[in-house]
Amino acid sequence: MNNSHLIFNSSIGSKKPETIINRQNPCPFCDVQSLTNILDQDGSIIWLENKYPVLQDTYQTVIIETNECSSELSLYEEDHLYKLLSFGIRHWFEVINSGDYQSVIFYKNHGPMSGGSLRHPHMQIIGLKHIDYHEAVNRTMFEGVTIEEKNGVLFNLSSEPRVGFFEFNIMMDNPEEQLREFAHYIQVSAHYVLNHFHRSCTSYNLFFYYFEGKIIAKILPRFATSPLFIGYGIPQVSNKIDVIAHQVKELYLDE
Repeated sequence: MNNSHLIFNSSIGSKKPETIINRQNPCPFCDVQSLTNILDQDGSIIWLENKYPVLQDTYQTVIIETNECSSELSLYEEDHLYKLLSFGIRHWFEVINSGDYQSVIFYKNHGPMSGGSLRHPHMQIIGLKHIDYHEAVNRTMFEGVTIEEKNGVLFNLSSEPRVGFFEFNIMMDNPEEQLREFAHYIQVSAHYVLNHFHRSCTSYNLFFYYFEGKIIAKILPRFATSPLFIGYGIPQVSNKIDVIAHQVKELYLDE
């Protein structure tokens, strides 16, 4: 096995709870008193080791975003969102700076098409011992049609998306001065995807990258993935990205 594949432990995976599709199952993140291996906490935001570490040769952790199980990032108050992203980015870099991993990924799943299993809002920070995710990252996947640029934070829509069609990118290089704009654009993207997209969308992924000195967030609406991408690795881009970029600006950003 080369260093391009993670090994999934199916025995552990079969024990994981599922609350996205089957909402009758009890949510383990709501039972705060039973949580174990907590690493840090700030009010309702909790960072802890993953109880079901299904990926071999990794360090798997979870950030519980809120104590409101039915809430979602696009609905958070500004101060809570800012606190959450500050907390998450700080601990992401803590794991990066430990030097114990080839690379460290930080991401969020939301909705039944996102690949997640728990409905309760959460993010994940995972240290990869043998895989460097940067090898699959290039500058062009973050370039695109500018929606807005404010205080040095760039918000755009990919012209060469990583997976396909519509992907929002937000880039900053100074969290101490730019995190509020960064957080706002992430929330705008998530809210647009769930409420104003060109067809009904219930799911998205939020991925964070540290690339060329910048912290970058990429928000992808999730549907059934194109067979051209699954079978051949060929992404597609919509011929309406300018229209979508204008609509986002008109709905959320024009004063």
